[in-house]
Amino acid sequence: MSTSLRPRRSVVANALYGVLNPIPFGFFVGALIFDVVYANTAVMLWMKGAAWLIALGLVFAIIPRIVNLVQVWITSRRAALPGERRDFWINLVAIVVAIFNAFVHSRDAYSVVPAGVWLSAITVALLAIAQVLAAVDNTRLIWRVEP
Repeated sequence: MSTSLRPRRSVVANALYGVLNPIPFGFFVGALIFDVVYANTAVMLWMKGAAWLIALGLVFAIIPRIVNLVQVWITSRRAALPGERRDFWINLVAIVVAIFNAFVHSRDAYSVVPAGVWLSAITVALLAIAQVLAAVDNTRLIWRVEP
């Protein structure tokens, strides 16, 4: 086993990314919970709450994606790992799905239910998959296993 170091990057950008990246996931999980509760109870408050959580999740997703964009695709694109690029694309797809979900949540009343729940679930699943794959890649980077 050999250890290898990550490419040198900005400490401030890494700190900003590390602090802000998990926040949208929490908002989107909350929106999924609210959507499921709304689907079961039909109390309008839950749908409005989910719409706000999705909007806040999208707002907080902007800064980590910009930091990730600059680090992976602009400043150190040669040193970027394939896992970092995959993480960027999966998160970008999740944000696009969340944008469609925000439009679905702008509808009236119970017309949100089938599409809103599915879009929330897809968003949360994509973000969870991206986090798991990033963790696996970081583990492989730290403890490089050679065949």
